Amino acid sequence: MKPSGRQLDALSELMNIGVGRAAGMLNEMLGSPIELVVPSVKICRISQLTSELGHAGGDGTYAFVRLPFRGTIHGTAALVFPPDSAAQLVAALTGEEPGTPDLDTVRAGTLSEVGNIVINGVMGSLGNLLEMPLTYELPTYFEGSPDHLVASRISAPDPTMLLAHTRFAVQDLEIKGTILLVFEVRSFGSLLGAVDRVDSSN
Repeated sequence: MKPSGRQLDALSELMNIGVGRAAGMLNEMLGSPIELVVPSVKICRISQLTSELGHAGGDGTYAFVRLPFRGTIHGTAALVFPPDSAAQLVAALTGEEPGTPDLDTVRAGTLSEVGNIVINGVMGSLGNLLEMPLTYELPTYFEGSPDHLVASRISAPDPTMLLAHTRFAVQDLEIKGTILLVFEVRSFGSLLGAVDRVDSSN
C-alpha cells in the first residue's frame, strides 16, 4: 500500500514531533546538548534497505537497537547506526576514547539506552497523536545485516517500512542514524487509516 503525498507529509510531521520529544528526553538524561533532526521520511521495502542506509562496516554490518511493538498496529521499530557513527556516539556519551576495550564493553548498554529513549519518543508520539495505544518489548542490541532486523518478527517476505534518515548532533559531532518502523502488511493500512482520521478532524 503506497501512501499519498498528504499521508506522507502527515507521517513526516508525526515523526518530527516524536524525534523532538526524544531529543528533549536525551538532553535531560545526559545533561549534554543533543539535537536530533529528521531531514527525510520515505516508504520503502526491506529489500531496498541496504541501499537506503548507505555506508556500513567493512563486513556489511550495522549497529541496531530493535524494539518490537504491538497494539492496533504491529511491527518492529529500530534505531540503526553505521559502525563509525555508533562508536562516535558511545564515545561522546561515555567519555571513553574510540577504539579502547572499555568502549566496546559499554557499547551495547549505551546504544540500547539511547535507542530505547529515541524509539519510545517516536512511537509514544505516534500512538498518542493517532490514538492507537501500543505495548513494547524490551529493546535488544545487535550488529548485523538489515535482513536480521525482521528475522522471525515479520511474517511478510518483503514488508513495508517507514524510513527516517536522522542526524544526531552531539558535542559538535555529526553522527548519522536511521529510525526504522517496519510494519506488518495489515498494520500499515491501519496506520494510514488513523492518519486520515486525525487529518480530517483538524
